[in-house]
Order: sequence, then structure tokens, then C-alpha cells
Amino acid sequence: MPDESASTRERLLSAAERLFAGKDPDQVSLRLINAEAGLNPAAVHYHFGSREGLVTALLERELIPLWADRLAPVVEASERPDAGPLPIAGLVAAIVEPFEELIRTEKGRMLCRLLARTALPDGRLPVSSPWFSPAPFEVMLSRAMPELPVREISERWRLAFTLLLEIYGRAAADGRSPVRPEALVSFLTAGLTAPARG
Repeated sequence: MPDESASTRERLLSAAERLFAGKDPDQVSLRLINAEAGLNPAAVHYHFGSREGLVTALLERELIPLWADRLAPVVEASERPDAGPLPIAGLVAAIVEPFEELIRTEKGRMLCRLLARTALPDGRLPVSSPWFSPAPFEVMLSRAMPELPVREISERWRLAFTLLLEIYGRAAADGRSPVRPEALVSFLTAGLTAPARG
């Protein structure tokens, strides 16, 4: 017998996805999502706790399958203390490439906008999945640049990721990349590998 709660969660997620695709996410109320799913007005709060919980679950459902394979080498290397540093340009490309793939479709652009709106206020993603955590990238950046203090490593990665969200969260409707990905990788790599401040 299928899990009724899981089925209801999926109905809510699919309803939210349809509504977010058709209009500005800020104009999509919880009441509208519940109605679109054919559920009672308290359904989102019951199953997700809040609007943020619903958005987080939607992002995880849609983005983890895309990002998991791409980011697996970074996550796995960060968990092995004996693993040496990875090239910084490779770390940056590992996070830029999925964004480039996303903006090629209408659904992907909607997810980029939603991700940017969710994370940009503080530069951090409110998700528990390791695929969205900055930790693996910060670990690998610190191995490549051991002279940098931990705080600076964290600040640099947050700035880099914030720029990615700013760029891809405003992707053109025709799916064209706002900047050449090669230029973006070069720019972010230069910022991440700049000499330590005196």
C-alpha cells in the first residue's frame, strides 16, 4: 500500500512546480498551492512546516538528480583526508556546468530563479543535503590553498556561489547564458586563488 503522506507531499510539490513555472514565485501563495493540489488550506504547513520547507523539498527533488553525479567526485574527495587538492578551476567548473545545463530549459530557469531567491539573502542554501553544502568545496579549496585562514576560505566560496546565483538566477528567457561559462570559470578561479591579504 503506497505511503499516503509521501503521495500527498508529491502532489504539493508538483502543484508548486506548475505554479512557479507560470508566474513569479513571490506571487504564488500557499493557499494557491494547496488549492492547485486539491488539498485543504493547511496541507503545506502539515507536510513541510512552512513555505521555505516546501521550496527546499522541491529544489532537492529536482536538483539532486542533476547535481549528484557532477558533484560526487568533489564530495568523495573532501571526505578522504588522504586525498590531495583538486584543481580550483575544476571545482568551479563542477558547480558552473550544472547551472549552464539548467538554464537551457524553461523548468531549469525557474529552478535557478527559485534557488537564487531562496539562497541570496545570506548566501547559504537552507537544505540539508550534502549536494548543496559548501563544505566539500571549502575543504578542497583549503587543501589547495592551505595558507588561507578557514574564515577566508568560507568567505571566498560564499562570494563565488553568490555571484553564480546572481548570474543564473536572472538567466534570459531564451536560455542563453548571461556570460560565457569559460569566462565565468576563469573569473571565479582567479578570485578564489588570489593571494592571501596581508
